[in-house]
Amino acid sequence: MEENKDKQQKNEQIEIYAKKIMQLAKDTITVKFRFFDQALTMLQLKSKPGIGQFATDGRHIYYDSASLLLTYMEEPNVAVRALLHILLHCIFSHSFQYEKKNMEYWDLAIDIAVENIILEMDLSSASLSRDSDARSQITKISKWVPQLSAERIYREFMVNGLSMDAQTRYRKLFQVDNHDFWRGTAKEEVIISEKEWKKISERIKTDLKTFSKDKANSESLQQNLEEATRQHYDYRSILERFMVSGEELHVNDDEFDYIYYTYGLATYGNLPLIEPLEYKEVHKVREFVIALDTSASCRGQIVKSFLRQTYDILKSADNFFHEVNVHIIQCDNQLQSDTVIRTEEDFLKFVEQGKLTGFGGTDFRPVFSYVDELIDNKTFENLKGLIYFTDGYGIYPERVPAYDVMFAFLNEDQNRAQVPNWALEIIIEEERL
Repeated sequence: MEENKDKQQKNEQIEIYAKKIMQLAKDTITVKFRFFDQALTMLQLKSKPGIGQFATDGRHIYYDSASLLLTYMEEPNVAVRALLHILLHCIFSHSFQYEKKNMEYWDLAIDIAVENIILEMDLSSASLSRDSDARSQITKISKWVPQLSAERIYREFMVNGLSMDAQTRYRKLFQVDNHDFWRGTAKEEVIISEKEWKKISERIKTDLKTFSKDKANSESLQQNLEEATRQHYDYRSILERFMVSGEELHVNDDEFDYIYYTYGLATYGNLPLIEPLEYKEVHKVREFVIALDTSASCRGQIVKSFLRQTYDILKSADNFFHEVNVHIIQCDNQLQSDTVIRTEEDFLKFVEQGKLTGFGGTDFRPVFSYVDELIDNKTFENLKGLIYFTDGYGIYPERVPAYDVMFAFLNEDQNRAQVPNWALEIIIEEERL
């Protein structure tokens, strides 16, 4: 009986000390990084015996009190480090993309991304004994992935693979929490939505730009925030902007009244009172331009993949007229070719057999000048829009075109020139092509 009482008191003491350590860590981050205050308020500390290490479900930060105290004796900064690590996962909405990815690679990519940010902050109260080795490894990774965001690291892993030895090494150096609460049914219990976390991220991004004094130590944080808060467009829905009205021979069921039609047949024999309309107005892609940047940085296979995706979207949505007027223009720093597509068979043939030419520098202006000439020469009856697939490193025209323009970029890049305000900008991630 006395033994059980002593054990209970000991457990209570462990819980008290662990809670103090976690609360002190939370206060340390709040004082040091004021722009994290709202995000930290959203996350509640909660002891969870047997969890082994830290974890979050997007509403709570779980910790094992006994395990925390044991680790704390060797690593006094472990709680601050864990809170920062988990906080960044939430701010970047890593859990909401979890089941769309290869889980093993995504786990490693997001841990490396957030640990890189923490190491860049160079916060003494969050330092761990493994940091020197972690920095050395990050230096190696950055040679393959210049901007260490979770998406870019993940893309590198998916394209080039990752050995079991490398996975083990990365877990040892970068893993802080487990992500079990992000899996399956456990994820359904998350209280704070992705939309709410994105609002918090937007505020942090604004506060960081406004109030952060040490810009050099927050560069990776800003880059990851840009990626987390970037607006994503559905390429399928964007193509709807390039649809124009046209007529096809079709029974228009919306304007045809079967009552009068059948009454005429019944009363006057083979004489319907109202003939069915043989056409109706539909919205399908009829005239638009696809401009392909064939500069050296836009590899041939990537361009072909973009065309294949465009074709698949148009085909699945049945968005072609029987005859179309689509121009696929290739251009680097000068116009290389113009392939005219009249039918969906022509489009498919170009996707499968068309040759890409150019691979010089990039200048967008020749394409717009050429399209203006086509309009003046009545080549287009009603050109709705132009889609320009490019890396973005080119010269934009100064004059606003008389049609919609969409620049489709291959991945996010903060270094390229800003898109003119008259054009729509979308990002098509390389791994989605």
